[in-house]
Amino acid sequence: MEEEMLQFHEMGIDDRLLKAIADLGWAQPTLIQEKAIPLALEGKDILARARTGSGKTAAYAVPVIQHILASKQSVREQDVRAVILVPTKELGQQVHAMLDQLTRYCARDVRVVDISGKADISAQRPILMEKPDVVVGTPSRVLIHLTAQNLALQSLEVLVVDEADLLFSFGFEADVKNLLCHLPKIYQSFLMSATLSTEVQSLKEMILHNPVILKLEGSQLPASCQLQQYSIQCEEEDKFLLVYTLLKLRLVRGKTLLFVDSIERCYRLKLFLEQVGVPACVLNSELPIHSRCHIISQFNQGFYDYIIASDEHTLSAPKTPLPAGGSKTEKGGKKQPKIKGTKDKEYGVSRGVDFQNVSNVINFDFPKSVDSYIHRVGRTARANNQGTALSFISATEMPTHDDVKKSLVQENGECMLNPYEFKMEQIEGFRYRCRDAMRSVTKQGVKEARLREIKQELLNSEKLKTYFEDNPRDLQLLRHDKDLYPAVVKPHMKNIPDYLVPEVLRGKIDPLSEKRRRRSRVLGLAKPTFKKSNRANNPLKSFRSSGQGGKAHKPKPKGKAKPST
Repeated sequence: MEEEMLQFHEMGIDDRLLKAIADLGWAQPTLIQEKAIPLALEGKDILARARTGSGKTAAYAVPVIQHILASKQSVREQDVRAVILVPTKELGQQVHAMLDQLTRYCARDVRVVDISGKADISAQRPILMEKPDVVVGTPSRVLIHLTAQNLALQSLEVLVVDEADLLFSFGFEADVKNLLCHLPKIYQSFLMSATLSTEVQSLKEMILHNPVILKLEGSQLPASCQLQQYSIQCEEEDKFLLVYTLLKLRLVRGKTLLFVDSIERCYRLKLFLEQVGVPACVLNSELPIHSRCHIISQFNQGFYDYIIASDEHTLSAPKTPLPAGGSKTEKGGKKQPKIKGTKDKEYGVSRGVDFQNVSNVINFDFPKSVDSYIHRVGRTARANNQGTALSFISATEMPTHDDVKKSLVQENGECMLNPYEFKMEQIEGFRYRCRDAMRSVTKQGVKEARLREIKQELLNSEKLKTYFEDNPRDLQLLRHDKDLYPAVVKPHMKNIPDYLVPEVLRGKIDPLSEKRRRRSRVLGLAKPTFKKSNRANNPLKSFRSSGQGGKAHKPKPKGKAKPST
C-alpha cells in the first residue's frame, strides 16, 4: 500500500500562510516540499538536491516564514532573522516576489527586502536600518552592507543558500567565506542545489551542522514522456536555414528560448530574424537589470514568443577577485588596463531565471559542458508541463555532444537525446532567402544594433524609471522585441509563397493564415459578416436616412420617375 502524501495543512503551518498557499493554487506539495518542510520546521539543517523546476524555492520559503511568525510570538524586538543568498540579481527578484506572495496575509509581521537588484547602495541603507525580517541578496551585496555596518546579523536564525552550486561559478567563493565571519555561532542552514559538486560539498562543511541530505531526483532532467530531447548535426549556414524554417512555418509552437554562446551571436541572430519578419527579444548581461527583469516578466505574461539568450560560458569560470582599486598584473609585471565594461557578472540565463510555461528550448549554439546543457534544457518541462529541446550540432561541437549523450543514458540503456529526423533537402528552396538575409547582417550592423539596444534600454531603465512608477500602464506597453533596423529590411523576405512550402507540409500548415487567426484571437477581432438582410438597414444601399423630427424617408418605388410639378 502506497504511503499517502503529506498535505500542507498537516505540516503545522500558520493559517495565514496556508491561505496564501491556497491563493497560489498549490493543491498539494511537490516531492521536495513534502520532505523538506517538515524537517526544516523541526529545526534541522538541510542539504537538498533536486532538479530545476521542482519547487525548491517554496521548500525553504515556507519554513523561513513560519519560523519568523513563531519567533514573533515570544520575541518582540525587531531584527534581521533570515538571510537568503542567491547567485544572480534575477533570482533575487524572483525569490522576493515569491516571499511577497506567501506573506500576503502576514506582511505586517514578516517584512522582506531584496538588496540584490538595486545599484545604489546608499539608497538601501535606510531600508536595512529598519531591520527587516528577511534579507535577500547576492553574497557580494550582503558583504558590502555588512562591511559598511548597514546590516547586522547578530540575531540571525536562518541562513539559506539558493542555487549553491552556482555561487562558485560566479566567483562568490571569497565573499561567502568572508560573510561567514559576520554570522553568529548557532543558526539553521539550508543549501539548495541542482547538483552536488565538490564546491557544494565544501560549502556544506562550512555552514551546515549535521545536515539531513535529500537526494530526491535520480535524473537531473524530466523523463522522456515529459521532456523530448533532439539533436541535429548542421553547420553555420544550415543553423540559420533550419531556425528560419522552424519559426516561419511554425513547426515550433509556443514560447521558445533560443540559446547562443555570446552577446555578438545574440544580435546576429536577432537581426537575421528581423530580416525574415520574426520579432524576438535579446537577453544578455550587457542590458540593465531593470530591463532584464522587465523582459522576463513580459515573456512570462505572454507578450513575446521568442527570447534569444546569451549564456556566456566565460561567466561559468570562477574569477579571481581583484584588490579594491587595483588591477590584475600580467607575468611581465605590467598592469592590465582597466576596461570599463558593462557586463554584469551577477547574471545568468540558463540558471536562476524562472521562465514560465516555456514550450521549447533551442540550442542554436551547443553548450560548452554537460552541466550547462542540463541547466539550459531545464528551462522547459518544469513542474508537470511538457517541453521539447532541440540542439544544433556543428562538427566542432560533436565531442561535447557525445559527453551529453553519455550522461543522458538511462538505466535501461536508452538515451534521452535522440536524432531529429529532418530532411534538409526539403527546405532547399529557402536557402537563397536565408543567404540573402545573412548577407544583410554585417559586423558593423551587429555593432550598431548592440549599441542602439543598450542606449535604448538604459534610457528605459534609468531616465524613465520615475515616470514608469507613476504610469505603470505605459511600462506594460513598453516592448523589447522591436526591430533595430541597422540594415535595410526587404519586404518580400517576410512572406512565404506557396510554391516554397515543402510538399509534405502543403495543405497541412499555412503560416500566414495561422498568424492572422492568432492575431484575431489575441485582439478579440471577428471576421465581419455581410448578409442580405442587412441591406435594408444600409443607408447607402436603401437611401434611408433620418430626416428632421426623427422621421425616416421611405425609399421611392421602382419604376419611371414622375415629372416634378
